[in-house]
Amino acid sequence: MKIKTALILCAGFGKRVQPITDNLPKPLIVYKNETLLENTINLLIKLKIEKIKINVFYLKEQIIDFVNKKNFPVSIEIIDDGETILGTGGGTLSLANKSNEEDVLVINPDTIWDESYINSINAMEKIYFEKQMKNILLIVNNATCFDKRFNGDFEIKNNILSKEKINNFKYTGCQIFNKELILHKNLTYFPISEIWDSLLRENKLNGFEHKGEFKHLTDFEIYEKLFI
Repeated sequence: MKIKTALILCAGFGKRVQPITDNLPKPLIVYKNETLLENTINLLIKLKIEKIKINVFYLKEQIIDFVNKKNFPVSIEIIDDGETILGTGGGTLSLANKSNEEDVLVINPDTIWDESYINSINAMEKIYFEKQMKNILLIVNNATCFDKRFNGDFEIKNNILSKEKINNFKYTGCQIFNKELILHKNLTYFPISEIWDSLLRENKLNGFEHKGEFKHLTDFEIYEKLFI
């Protein structure tokens, strides 16, 4: 089986990267002659994703204009989150409601996705379907992170994620999940971590480790180190 639809979260304010994002949406920040959004879309094309859905809210006209002008060789639908910010959870729900697929890939353009992620995401997808999972998060060891200021999010054992006093693994911004995990929620602001936390309590949150270097546009400090 194969994931056919990917959801890209592009609706955030990007406050931690201000003043860069005062007049520019974070997904359109350029890294090595390519916007973060373009980098993400190109990764999805290489993964043979057939349909991409992008949610927008803050400075949405710029993202819509960018996608229309680029004319990417893949089906892209832009979903307006409406009058209020929905957060990572609400934004994911908004996009999931527009997809006919039960299993979708959700990805964040804040990460700088390179070719090494292709094998990792394909391997994660294989495990997801073979073990008939409902979710799986792509994670990295803290030691591989460009930004080493923060603790990890999870520990992992036999693909099962947990939270301990010390956590050595970070979420990369890429996951596969089954829509039934989120469709019971109301379309209002909520973080995706609410869904993860309920799965953690039941030992049902799954993970897969990517072994490559992890570069993520966390805030303005990292912007100055990576992008200038």
